[in-house]
Amino acid sequence: MNTSGTATTTPSAEAVQQARSRLAEAEASGRVLDITRGKPSPAQLDLAEGLLETVTSHDWRSPSGVDCRNYGGLEGLPEARQLFAAYLEVPLDALLLQDNSSLRLMYDTLVQAVLRGVPGSSRPWGREERVRFLCPVPGYDRHFFALEQCGIEMLPVGMTPDGPEMETVQRLVAEDASIRGIFCVPRHSNPTGVTYSAEVVRALAEMKTAAPDFRIFWDNAYHRHHLTDDPKPLADILAPCEAAGHADRVLFFGSTSKISLAGAGVAMMAGSTANVAWWRESLTRQTIGPDKLNQLRHLRFFRDLAGIEKHMQRHAEILRPKFELTQRLLRERLGPPGKGLATWTDPEGGYFVSLDVADGCARAVVERAGRAGVKLTAVGAPFPHGNDPHDRNIRLAPSFPSLEELEAAMGLVCDAVVVTVAEKGSGAG
Repeated sequence: MNTSGTATTTPSAEAVQQARSRLAEAEASGRVLDITRGKPSPAQLDLAEGLLETVTSHDWRSPSGVDCRNYGGLEGLPEARQLFAAYLEVPLDALLLQDNSSLRLMYDTLVQAVLRGVPGSSRPWGREERVRFLCPVPGYDRHFFALEQCGIEMLPVGMTPDGPEMETVQRLVAEDASIRGIFCVPRHSNPTGVTYSAEVVRALAEMKTAAPDFRIFWDNAYHRHHLTDDPKPLADILAPCEAAGHADRVLFFGSTSKISLAGAGVAMMAGSTANVAWWRESLTRQTIGPDKLNQLRHLRFFRDLAGIEKHMQRHAEILRPKFELTQRLLRERLGPPGKGLATWTDPEGGYFVSLDVADGCARAVVERAGRAGVKLTAVGAPFPHGNDPHDRNIRLAPSFPSLEELEAAMGLVCDAVVVTVAEKGSGAG
């Protein structure tokens, strides 16, 4: 990842002229290319179309005989819970299986903490004079939206190739009791693609916090979303937390939104006995049970963990060429990462590439690419309140477009970088 955001070379006059010409041609064409968000492509959604046929009007009972049409089963369908506990690598009794959105579960958890506090709180967070969260950056904008909506202050913490800057994290949480939590995407992070090292996971589990009710929101959205056959492993965090006397520290989330059908998946949350009881109490006020028919569909479609892993290999076969194309174009057009016009991540999984251009250039790059018809994530989105203090980070999402569309879009993004850096170097623009 880039640390300075400063381009180390200047594009040639010929390269700048060619880039300007391509951008002008694209602008005149009126073509729109959208790489704003990490959505599964239609080909990926097609992989799970058989899921819609697994439950019929005459076959709606679970293997243990549960009538999945009716109320009940607040914790989720037992056999489906077994499958997804294995998927997340958490104990069965630690897991609750719910409806589609893990983001909704995280948001609701924040709201409940504000209204009621969490296990270990002396009072609801909403009655505290000040509540703050650490936010590794660049990070996931929807985490920041949820915190902002709940009136929680955000403190950015830099990311390293191993995870958050733990020296800073440990110092802040030890000295400031108003810091109640941290949001983490521990595997194939959004947008950097970083997988936390075992040392970082252990430090998060063991660190001393001034707040007795400190929580780690462990958003493991990309737990098995690999692009390589031998990805960096992610260490377990639940057991180290318990061993360190912090059993309630982790609130664990996941979903099948980018595994099966993005709008009709299954979401899950896991945690300590106290956290699960706290969640369950909240759920009893909101629902009389999740969509068990959808959980049954997933159970029948995947059958077991091996079925999920085989399915994810098929996802990788679709995604891998897109990420390889993105890397190739960035190298060819911008030079070696960190030694050319920019630097960027080369993830082993997930849905994003994090591109850093020269300081003060990201907004101009995105605006220039936008005029050429390329829609990109808003500048600053991977930072709290949309504020990238260096104006250098751009989140790239290669997953949704076709290879042809992606090649066109990434070519124009690179052209926008070339022209913007040239103008910055000359003092223009």
